[in-house]
Amino acid sequence: MRNSMSRAAGVLLGVTLAGVLGATGVATAQAQPSAPAPAPSAAAPARAVEAPASVIADVQAAAARQKSLAPAARTVCYAAHVEGIGWQGAVCDGAVAGTTGQSRRMEAAVIATSGTGGVCANAHLADIGWQGWACAADGKAVTVGTTGQSRRMEALGLQVGNGSVAAQAHVADYGWLNAVGGNPVYVGTTGQSRRMEAVRIWV
Repeated sequence: MRNSMSRAAGVLLGVTLAGVLGATGVATAQAQPSAPAPAPSAAAPARAVEAPASVIADVQAAAARQKSLAPAARTVCYAAHVEGIGWQGAVCDGAVAGTTGQSRRMEAAVIATSGTGGVCANAHLADIGWQGWACAADGKAVTVGTTGQSRRMEALGLQVGNGSVAAQAHVADYGWLNAVGGNPVYVGTTGQSRRMEAVRIWV
C-alpha cells in the first residue's frame, strides 16, 4: 500500500514538473536531417515558395534597424505566415512570431540575421518532411515553408555562420517546448503530425 502511494505521488510530481517546465523528450521529437547543414555562405537552392517582396523587405529592414542601434551586436529578425492571417510583421531577438491559444498552424517563415555570418533554415512540413536547407548572407532574408497549400510547419532547423543560435517552438497540444541552443538547432516535432504554432529565435 505504501509503495503504491509512493509511486502515485511520484507520478503526480512528475506530471506537475512537466507542466511547469514544459514538454520533455524534445530531443527525440526533433529529428535531424541525415545530411549536415551547409555553411551559410553556400548558395541557396531554388525555392518553390518565396515570401512577397514586402515581407522580405520588412524583415531585412528590421535586422538593419537592430544593427544600427548596436553595430557590434548579433541579431535575428523573422516573420511567420500563419493560417487564416497570412504574413505577420517582423519581430526580432526572441519575440514571438506566430500565435498561441488560437490553434493556428505556422506555414512559413522568413529569417534574416546580422553579425552572425549569415543564416540557413530548413522546415519540416506535413506530407513533405524536411524541405531542404536554404541560406542567406548577413542582412539578407531566407524563406522556408509553404503558402497557399494549407500545409503545417512541424519543425524548424536553423544554423548561423558563426557563434550559436537558439530557438523555442510552440506546438499543438504541448505548448512551448524547451528552448534549445547550438549550431545547428532544431525545434518542433517530427513524426507526430503536430503543427508548430509559434516560434522564438535569438542569437
